[in-house]
Amino acid sequence: MTVDLALNRPVAKVVAQHVEEGAVLCNVRMRMVDAPHVRLHHLRRLDDRLAAHLDGLAVAGEYGAHLCATALARPGVGEVFVATALALDSRDEPCLDKVLALAQALPECRPGVLSAFGWVAAASLRDITRELLDSNNAFRRMVGIAACDAHRVDPGAVLTDALGDPDPTLRAQGLRTAGECGRRDLLDACLRALGDANADCRFQAVRSAVLLGDRHAAAHALHRMAHEAGTHRMPAIDLFLKLTTPEQAVPLLKALFEAQTDARMLIRGLGASGDPRFVPLLIDRMEDPALSRLAGESFSLITGLDLEMLDLYRKPAEGLETGPTDDPVDADVAMDEDDGLPWPDAQRIGAWWSANAHSFEPGARCFMGAPLSWARCLQVRKDGCQRQRRAASEYVCLLQPGTPLFPIDAPAWRQQRWLEASAPDVA
Repeated sequence: MTVDLALNRPVAKVVAQHVEEGAVLCNVRMRMVDAPHVRLHHLRRLDDRLAAHLDGLAVAGEYGAHLCATALARPGVGEVFVATALALDSRDEPCLDKVLALAQALPECRPGVLSAFGWVAAASLRDITRELLDSNNAFRRMVGIAACDAHRVDPGAVLTDALGDPDPTLRAQGLRTAGECGRRDLLDACLRALGDANADCRFQAVRSAVLLGDRHAAAHALHRMAHEAGTHRMPAIDLFLKLTTPEQAVPLLKALFEAQTDARMLIRGLGASGDPRFVPLLIDRMEDPALSRLAGESFSLITGLDLEMLDLYRKPAEGLETGPTDDPVDADVAMDEDDGLPWPDAQRIGAWWSANAHSFEPGARCFMGAPLSWARCLQVRKDGCQRQRRAASEYVCLLQPGTPLFPIDAPAWRQQRWLEASAPDVA
């Protein structure tokens, strides 16, 4: 209980726990929204817990706000998220100004602010978003545009102006939002930005132009990015392979195979291509401990098989534990990219493939066990794991350019409401 009913004052330890647990759950959520094993109902359970802590802080009133402000002395993404969400819901303008200034000065904290704007209800953003969009400060305009994007609201003329703004952070967000909002009227502006001097802006311009329907200049630029080293290479490879036919994907996959510089890019690419011809190669890579679980994920992306449900997984061999350990002298604290994925049993999966390969057409794109289609994407977007849902959402935009991108990182209850509202009437 946040408030001592007898004394009508907050219980300090409980309120402090709300701040701490809220920050921790925010950090967990940041990983969960793109986790390979998390489904929407898993996200809903975490979101309900996070919402309960934020509600506790709201009940605590000024004392809750005070502890949130105190936590900002050592700001992290989670602490900034909690403070921003509380400030938005309570319309605490001084606190909101503080977290915005903090996020502008410390880019590593920005995900907390942006996530909070996407988390709170639209009613909590009334007037605040408009003030941000009208601000003379480029960072605040960027936050306002990102907030509109998160809530599936078109920012209007401000978005058009952002595409040519001198500030690269605002420009990149504007280019991203143009594609995610389905603003086909901004396609030409995105194409003009393909040669932007800023790498983030170039990638967002390419991505949005492709989502908005360009299959020429943007597709060629995407192909170039897929061959260039940098932070955008894997997203470019993934989108390029979704855009092209399986046959057109072969040269890129062959180049990745021959280079042998990043086997994980190749394994991810094989899954994104959707070509059943590569399933035997994926099964072979399941024998490699470093690639096994990722190969299993790519196999499932093509075949639609749930390895755990069908008992096609195994226990990891002793000594294959990955990620942070409890050993205080272990300096490796990096999260395991494949955490949560099952260890595939290559022998049993191989036997399954031998018996069922005839059901899959070589050289034809297969997505989650069926030919790529609008209906299949909507089903996966509803029932799949987060990475599968992300792929399904992008495919929907590629199949019908101008369709707004479904935000799979929105609060789970809001996603469920949107999915129910968009479900076809089968009565």
